[in-house]
Amino acid sequence: MPVNDDANDGVAAVVNDSIISDYDLRQRVALFLATSGVRPTADSLKAIRQQVLSQLETERLQVLEAQKKNISVSTAEVDKAIDNILADNHLTMEQIKKIFAAAHVEMATFRSQLAAQIAWTKAVQDEYGNRVELSPQDVDAELKRMAAGANKPHFRVAEIFEAVDSPEQDATVLKNMQNLLEQIRSGAPFDTMARQFSQNPTAASGGDLGIVQDGQLVPELNAALEQMHAGQVSQPIKASGGYYLLWLRARQEPAGTKVPAPDEQQANTDPNVLPLARVLLPTGPKPPKGLLESALRAAAVMREHIGGCEHLPELVAKIRGAVYFNLGKMQLSSLSPEIRNALAKTHPGEVAEPFQSAAGVELIVRCDKVPPKIEVFHMPSRDEVEQQLYEQAMSVYARRYLRDLRRVANIETPEDRAIKNAKSSSASIR
Repeated sequence: MPVNDDANDGVAAVVNDSIISDYDLRQRVALFLATSGVRPTADSLKAIRQQVLSQLETERLQVLEAQKKNISVSTAEVDKAIDNILADNHLTMEQIKKIFAAAHVEMATFRSQLAAQIAWTKAVQDEYGNRVELSPQDVDAELKRMAAGANKPHFRVAEIFEAVDSPEQDATVLKNMQNLLEQIRSGAPFDTMARQFSQNPTAASGGDLGIVQDGQLVPELNAALEQMHAGQVSQPIKASGGYYLLWLRARQEPAGTKVPAPDEQQANTDPNVLPLARVLLPTGPKPPKGLLESALRAAAVMREHIGGCEHLPELVAKIRGAVYFNLGKMQLSSLSPEIRNALAKTHPGEVAEPFQSAAGVELIVRCDKVPPKIEVFHMPSRDEVEQQLYEQAMSVYARRYLRDLRRVANIETPEDRAIKNAKSSSASIR
């Protein structure tokens, strides 16, 4: 859990006399881009840099507080956190090393981020853990409440939270959350964004809140969940001292709901066969540069709006010159290398990246999108309920703790210092 005070590199910010170097910032931006898959424009990269710097400043405050408490994080603890992330994302260590190497990200940067999260969790537990007293009666009451609400809808939810410590911060935090939402809608994984930017303790688990009952969260968050469908990410929601983004991972039907048997005939059991559709924007084999660029832009826009094959013919019919082909079930071995390469990075129901062929610009759509699985609520165990109550209480304390640290912190960037010096010079002249 080292704090980098190397003054040989440029300074990105100073947090209570501890330096965040430009190298630290560049590495964390590169880590974010490597793990999120975001392809930034010049403008969006500037916003991402500011978001990452803000998170680094918060993280440095947390690490300094943990160090003040003589809290340490072992190599084994960081290794375990990495193993959990790899398992969640179906990756191996070799794969993540290749991803980092391609993006020029040091493994130490990744480990440092995880160590900071673990250290902060320990610091919060050290400061407030003995204040959370859960009696058997508290757990009984929660179990009774959950049993009474078993016939209500339940939600499997993840969150990203950023605190608003003063009214002056509101607009900045809202803009940050809008930028995060835009990146998620552009393909950045929600759990990756939560690990990078969320200020609640759930950040360590990708923002996972577990299962919540209709009416369990504060009214602002609950009202948003009621209007969402599975897989949707909310607009920024102002509630409980800051802004939230919610990801409704799944809706759970009331206990006792009968789940229909899966339609075996719809299942695709042969991994070498895929039902596909093809969309062609004809340009000819040697199109003028302007025509090719226009077709590629149109294909990129179409890709954002295609959600499977169900309504694809109607969508294509609205695009001038576009041609739709239902390819049916195709043997992967019979496809061209261009199509196989494009499909290699897709999941069921997704659209491969546009590519140029002799006929024009093409999109290949997978027609194997599976309807959302129906989940039914099951009562958790007593131990699970007790753990959930403890985590809820600690989350409240963590926000309070961080707010108190920020209130007395001295955080300064080179831009802040330049403004301060300019004001000082102006005052001297007068």
